[in-house]
Amino acid sequence: MSHTPDIFELKIKVESKHLDEQQHVNNVQYVQWVQDVAKAHWLKKATKEQQADVFWVVVEHHIKYKRQAFLDEELILHTFVTETTHVTTLRHVLIKNAETGETLVEAKTTWCLMKNETKKPARISDDLKRLFSVEEKS
Repeated sequence: MSHTPDIFELKIKVESKHLDEQQHVNNVQYVQWVQDVAKAHWLKKATKEQQADVFWVVVEHHIKYKRQAFLDEELILHTFVTETTHVTTLRHVLIKNAETGETLVEAKTTWCLMKNETKKPARISDDLKRLFSVEEKS
């Protein structure tokens, strides 16, 4: 059996608080949404025990801004994990216009798993790896 990434989706409507002085979504807001969708995915998939035991921190962001978003636009954020090391994951985020399907932002972020008790990196168990994938039957 093989595994494919579990794709998590979050919908957002652009509000005035998300805009910059040019009246389009501020680039910093996209970074926040990248973090928000990752957290929402974790909270949906992880058990309360896992959430109490470990947490994630960003090590690196790579963001490609392709198009602008404006007030009242509906956006869809997709996220999925493609690679896992001993203590890190590579998470992808696509932010799209819900009406047109156009990709506005592509992001790749590296996250490190941390132990709540020690605040030090923690090994990513096979159980945690399986949280972010879907098992396919051959």
